[in-house]
Amino acid sequence: MRFYTLILASVFLSTSVMADDTETQDPITEVGVVKIEWQNPKKFRDIKTSNERQSRFEARLFETLTKNLDKEVTKTLKPNQKLEMQVSNLDLAGDMRPTFGATTGDLRIIKDLYPPRMTFTYQVLEGDKVVVAGDEKLVDMTFMNNVRNRNHKPFQYETVMLKNWFNKTVAPQVN
Repeated sequence: MRFYTLILASVFLSTSVMADDTETQDPITEVGVVKIEWQNPKKFRDIKTSNERQSRFEARLFETLTKNLDKEVTKTLKPNQKLEMQVSNLDLAGDMRPTFGATTGDLRIIKDLYPPRMTFTYQVLEGDKVVVAGDEKLVDMTFMNNVRNRNHKPFQYETVMLKNWFNKTVAPQVN
């Protein structure tokens, strides 16, 4: 009887693992004039959470970055233009460190040594026409100096990096 229980348990475990593997649809976030496709986030360099369910953390991360970028982009783009991005890699500022039981989760240590990084392609569309397009591999080595107001908003370093990129690279080409 114990043998059959073990076999049954292993079957349930293997089917639940296979169910997780089949869920490979890339998340897409869209806010205002910004649409971002997050390509295979499980392979991103570092988007680990410290004390939250990973899927919930990723949804919050992607939505926050999209919303924050939209606030900047809408200042520049014409009413009939939109920005589309396909993010292939993301590394949040800082590094996750285990606490070995001192707290309920790991801690993200923010130091100059661990800058935010992002790899993506983008295009600005006016209707169906591509106005600007390109590939980017962003690294913000001065991220600790760029955030003047240390109000600890979620994903502030990544938001500033994206806003700076947009204003320096895309905005001059659109205007």
